[in-house]
Amino acid sequence: MKKFARIIGTGSYLPPKVVTNHDLEKMLDTNDEWIVARTGISERRIVEEEGTCDLALEASIKALEMANIDASELDLIILATTTPDKIFPATATMLQNRLGAKCPAFDMQAVCAGFIFAMTTAQQYIENGSAKKVLVVGSETMSKIVDWSDRSSAILFGDGAGAVVLSSDDETGILHSNIYSDGQYVSSLHVSNTRINEIGFIQMAGNEVFKIAVTRLSNSAKTTLRESNMTVDDLTWMVPHQANIRIITAVAKKINLPMEKVIITLSKHGNTSAASIPLALDVAVRDGRINKGDKLIFEGIGGGFSWGSLLVEF
Repeated sequence: MKKFARIIGTGSYLPPKVVTNHDLEKMLDTNDEWIVARTGISERRIVEEEGTCDLALEASIKALEMANIDASELDLIILATTTPDKIFPATATMLQNRLGAKCPAFDMQAVCAGFIFAMTTAQQYIENGSAKKVLVVGSETMSKIVDWSDRSSAILFGDGAGAVVLSSDDETGILHSNIYSDGQYVSSLHVSNTRINEIGFIQMAGNEVFKIAVTRLSNSAKTTLRESNMTVDDLTWMVPHQANIRIITAVAKKINLPMEKVIITLSKHGNTSAASIPLALDVAVRDGRINKGDKLIFEGIGGGFSWGSLLVEF
């Protein structure tokens, strides 16, 4: 009998410090109206003393509580992040220790597509019987790799974490997934290594990223639906990577999905990279928009480029 990877718990965490567009006006040649019009972002959360594992821990605890399981029951932990606390060991192993889990744990790096890649990986473990309960986390401290003097990137990114617990299920769960990569676009969106104990900053060709993102994400969503013998009309919600309101709107238009069916948390969160989809998912689960039996499509794209879509029955 086929096994499905079903979401049985969600959780999220945002650091307490809020940085509004009006705060950025004091640092950069920009203003609230300009930022909102081009990105849809009004504020973002920024860490002060907290690290990526700290955020991941809080989100994971909430997801485990909703799932009503103990960390000792986990068979695997996958943490998607592009801002690990250390070069090594994996931040996931630090999270495993702090949760009191005993299972294998590893990081996954696909930037803003990290959560899609991590979920797809967890899906394989559950479907082939290697794991029954998996914790998947997206956690980022993007503020640490933002050049706060660069108006094009400083307005976009925020920090946060989201988590889900997946359990083996006989009836439903992740219905279909597609992931892709194309390394020819490395220079379009990247962070370069610098000297030891230093870190580079986000470098981004905004217009090129926008065009590629809209095309790749809409095509991925269409492929996922077609290969699942479903149409847009079958979807209850799209939970997209919260990168930019113009990208989200353009993708919805290309796949003929009404914006009323799109979960958007961008205005309060900013772009939290691998954390953005599970953050948005948890918000919508806890406020009652997403309910058992709903059909959801997740989609995201990150530097590389790497991108993909995930079709889920909640």
